[in-house]
Amino acid sequence: MRTSGVPDVNLCCYTRAMATTTATQPTSSAKPDLSVTFAGIHFKNPVIAASGTFGYGVEFEDIVTLEKLGGFVTKGLSREPMVGNPPPRLFETAAGMLNSIGLQNIGAPAFVQEKLPKLRKKTNVVVICNVFGYTREDYMESIRILNEAEGIAAYELNVSCPNTHEGGMVFGANRTMLEELVANCKSAARRPLIVKLSPNVTSIPAMAKAAEDAGADALSLVNTFVGMAVDAATRKPRISHVTAGLSGPAIKPIALRMVYEAAHTVEIPVIGMGGISTAEDAVEFLLAGAAAVQVGTANFWDPCATEKIVDGLQRWCVEHRVARITDLVGGLEIG
Repeated sequence: MRTSGVPDVNLCCYTRAMATTTATQPTSSAKPDLSVTFAGIHFKNPVIAASGTFGYGVEFEDIVTLEKLGGFVTKGLSREPMVGNPPPRLFETAAGMLNSIGLQNIGAPAFVQEKLPKLRKKTNVVVICNVFGYTREDYMESIRILNEAEGIAAYELNVSCPNTHEGGMVFGANRTMLEELVANCKSAARRPLIVKLSPNVTSIPAMAKAAEDAGADALSLVNTFVGMAVDAATRKPRISHVTAGLSGPAIKPIALRMVYEAAHTVEIPVIGMGGISTAEDAVEFLLAGAAAVQVGTANFWDPCATEKIVDGLQRWCVEHRVARITDLVGGLEIG
């Protein structure tokens, strides 16, 4: 699919580009259009802060200019508050990070009452609420709670949760369960529904198609890969939960391949993520077919990572004479 705000142009880069513009090229082309539109939502640029790495947005307002980003996704919201897993639940790996936070969150009702009013005071901030549950009813009830609130652009469905009614089988790993969950949530939702796919499956194209067939308005992928770390000295796992989700630059090549496969399977937009930390990383995902990108783990080592990537995309487009960021989507040349 194709995407479509324009952040402030870096003046120095703009000046250099203008100096090298040919007489036949319109000067306006030096100011690229970074805006993208999909699933009925307009984003000023394709850079979105990923769920679980950006809190509820308000925690970053003194560090990042939220209005400069394409948007952000909240921490996963459940129908009731959750305390998450006991520590240790984070561990740095080579070029990545393991996390087993356990979906700790304040709950959908508290988000609506405490966080959302602060976000509504800001202009032109696209807020996407990530939702999850351990039964279809859990997911649907969280969505119903959020339906009543203003200032939310869309929902992102985290399907990497184990269905407690089905023996712990993960929703996103079973095609039938995924279709049923998406269909039920779509019927409950009053806003566009983005389905966040797990990479821990046999076939990403099959799961992407299942979500599309069930009514998803867009997809986001990939979520974390299941991994673990061991302390050789103590002979104990580094994470209390033993296994955890691996993210960061280490997963980028696999994530890029999966985004490419999904984008070439479905007609709905795909949001790519997995190890993105630079503007060039973002461009690679766009070329592979992503309509937009989400930045996650990079926010932990640099809270301003998303804002820097927006600036970097502006410069990249100027330097490569790209007038509209949407011209890059699906532009990978093979053969």
